[in-house]
Amino acid sequence: MAKVEAALYAAGRPLTVDEIAHVAGTASERKATAVAREIAKMINGTMQAVEVVEYPGPKFAMQLKAQYTQTARKFATRPLLSKAALRTLSFIAFFQPITSSELVQRRGSTVYQHLKELEEVGFVTDERQGRSKAFRTTGRFAEYFGLSTDLTAMKRQLEGRTLSLR
Repeated sequence: MAKVEAALYAAGRPLTVDEIAHVAGTASERKATAVAREIAKMINGTMQAVEVVEYPGPKFAMQLKAQYTQTARKFATRPLLSKAALRTLSFIAFFQPITSSELVQRRGSTVYQHLKELEEVGFVTDERQGRSKAFRTTGRFAEYFGLSTDLTAMKRQLEGRTLSLR
């Protein structure tokens, strides 16, 4: 049931009974439909803003109830961080500890706004180094992106991800 619930949540579209059966690990459309209906009953009975709807076909979709779309729309269009802030974060992660002056040289003066964003979400921390600040990533950063907290291991992970993106 948990796998089907996760699939309904992540899909963002109605899933066919065949898709649900595949996720549930069964060949029976009847069992898949029963599982989807059980999840719908559970979610529709407990959740206030989210529902599971059965469409003809049958297909099932997890969706926001209509009366909450305006509220959700205010938040759905804002990413956690801008692309520019993510680039700055990648420099900090790879070159940490890195001073603000080094970041300005590499990324430009807009880096100060990025640093503010990154500190607000708890992904970086700073420490004084003379007249400048040196920035490091936090445990929250490592957890959020699924990285090691060990710097050497983290850098290897980051290098591997960079190479796989090329």
